[in-house]
Amino acid sequence: MECKSFNGFLSHEGKGGLRALSSRETTVNTKPESRDFESASDLSVRLGLPFSNLSLLARALTHRSYVNENQKSSGDNERLEFLGDAVLDFIVGAWVYHRFPDMPEGELTKMRSAIVRNDQLAKFARKLNLGPALRLGRGEFLSGGHMRDALLGSLFEAVVGAVYLDSGLGAVEAFVNPLLEDVRESVLTKIHDPKSLLQEWAQAQKLHSPHYRTTSTTGPDHAKEFEVEVEVGGQVAGYGRGTSKHAAEQAAAQDALKNLDVG
Repeated sequence: MECKSFNGFLSHEGKGGLRALSSRETTVNTKPESRDFESASDLSVRLGLPFSNLSLLARALTHRSYVNENQKSSGDNERLEFLGDAVLDFIVGAWVYHRFPDMPEGELTKMRSAIVRNDQLAKFARKLNLGPALRLGRGEFLSGGHMRDALLGSLFEAVVGAVYLDSGLGAVEAFVNPLLEDVRESVLTKIHDPKSLLQEWAQAQKLHSPHYRTTSTTGPDHAKEFEVEVEVGGQVAGYGRGTSKHAAEQAAAQDALKNLDVG
């Protein structure tokens, strides 16, 4: 049997020639996008969060775009996001303080800031697979809102706010601390990595990402030395040298941080 396409629909050609599609087949082919969100009840079971008030979790999962299209919904998650942001600052600050008793105050601040950044919170949301539970309006859903860092980070904060209201700080710690332990080493590396620090500074200044350029390569193949310069905001900000491009870039980033007086 051969299939032919007419105006986006498939017709089947057999011994009797072309056959018109039935109304049922047409309906199937033109079915709108599916938005089957994971329920608050299912999510609470999957995450091991026994909510006594599931409406709190349901609200945490509801974006304002969904409320705009569903007037009977109980409200969006923005107030819970606000609360969750404050709770996370405290929980993460306390975790860092107790987890690293010898770390100076400046390093503690960097550690906390690196963890509560929206992109890191979005990673937590992805690890927990929260995206399929996020209730979005049609436009946000079609544009991939359930996969965007901005919405996922806010969603994680809202869920934290809901857990706090339902069960208190202890429940939030039980929920969040395992996630913090998972990223402990990577965050420690990041806050001491010159390239990461320079990248974060450039983003905070609303500049393009630093651009690294190899200016020279010297020495035999087994003992090459690379020289690199880094541009920030269109200007060369630092130079570095190393036995690999990575080492030279790290040195250039460190030099740029010093020249730009980044603490």
